[in-house]
Amino acid sequence: MRFFSVVALLFASLTTSHAQTSPTLVLETTKGPVTIRLRSDLAPGHAERMAKLANEGFYNGVVFHRVIDGFMAQTGDPTGTGTGGSDYPDLKAEFSQTPFVRGTVGMARSSSPNSANSQFFIMFGEGSFLNGKYTVVGEVVSGMENVDKIKRGEPVQNPDKIVKATVR
Repeated sequence: MRFFSVVALLFASLTTSHAQTSPTLVLETTKGPVTIRLRSDLAPGHAERMAKLANEGFYNGVVFHRVIDGFMAQTGDPTGTGTGGSDYPDLKAEFSQTPFVRGTVGMARSSSPNSANSQFFIMFGEGSFLNGKYTVVGEVVSGMENVDKIKRGEPVQNPDKIVKATVR
């Protein structure tokens, strides 16, 4: 019995320390707040980039330009077209075996694995076809009901947006 207690305590310690070291990204959207725990343990470069851009105000006012029902809501392009990004260099892929499920936050990219920059998407449901091919950078920990309210479209007419993004 003592072995299981030690293992449980160790697991709780690892989980707690992970939560303490991972930055939290709060998106104030036109549909309400969305809180994302960035996964620095899986994608340190991508998590750092998202936090940096949020701290610089880059995401403030950016629209959800591509929103596909049952799949995902994509944002992070200052042009609102799906072709823009930040002035920073593209990021090297940080793929993992973490599955894409409802609430997973992934980095958008072109056909090149090393082309993620500032755009990201939030999954509405399961997307196993993305597993190991796109970088998992976070997970929604609260506000998924607000993500569900975001207007759909490709492109979206009168799109919802990130009013303000902050890191804590």
